[in-house]
Amino acid sequence: MFDDPNLVAYGGLEPVVRLAERCGLPKLVGEHVRLPASKDGTGAFPAAKPMSLVGGMAAGADGIDDMDRLRHGAMGRLFSGVRAPYTLGSFLRSFTHGHVKQLNAVARRFLPELARHTPMLPGADQAAYVDIDDTIRGTHGYAKQGAGYGYSKVKGS
Repeated sequence: MFDDPNLVAYGGLEPVVRLAERCGLPKLVGEHVRLPASKDGTGAFPAAKPMSLVGGMAAGADGIDDMDRLRHGAMGRLFSGVRAPYTLGSFLRSFTHGHVKQLNAVARRFLPELARHTPMLPGADQAAYVDIDDTIRGTHGYAKQGAGYGYSKVKGS
């Protein structure tokens, strides 16, 4: 627990969140993600919740319970609208396949903006290819450690 009200536990987190805001992530989520209204409010304020998730992951959270790290110390001075872990978990559980397609639409628009704001590769504005599929290649032999059958029903790693 980090409870000093004058200190920020993750000082490098602010530039990451500001970059996501500058690239329009909250606006894109607000425009493209439509969750049904519910009694527990999981569909309310859909733009703020992904920003809390981005901030938590950038701070090292690897599960919903770890998202609470954004609510300690002086984090409230830096970030408004940080949501509780329970709220974020309910938000994520409300997604269906159609919502995943909506998030894909957000990512399709967000990534070019992110590349525009972070010019790291010279010439990337001309053509850039990013391979983000989950290709699984078959492996053969008894000595292949770590290879197993996954969702593709192919023995691979």
